[in-house]
Amino acid sequence: MSSNQNISYQAGQAKGQTQEKASTMMDKASNAAQSAKESLQETGQQIKEKAQGATESVKNATGINK
Repeated sequence: MSSNQNISYQAGQAKGQTQEKASTMMDKASNAAQSAKESLQETGQQIKEKAQGATESVKNATGINK
C-alpha cells in the first residue's frame, strides 16, 4: 500500500468513525427529547386530574353538585 493509499484509508476510517459517533449522539438526543416529552405529558395529566378534583371539591362544598 502506498503512502497516499494509506492516508486515504485512514481518512476513510476517521470519517466512518465520526459518522457513527454523530449518529449515536443524535440517537441519544432523540431519546432524551422523547423522555422529556413523556415526562411533561405525565405531569400535565397529573395537574389536570388535581384541578378536576379541586373543582369537584368546590362544587361539593358550595352545593353545586347536589
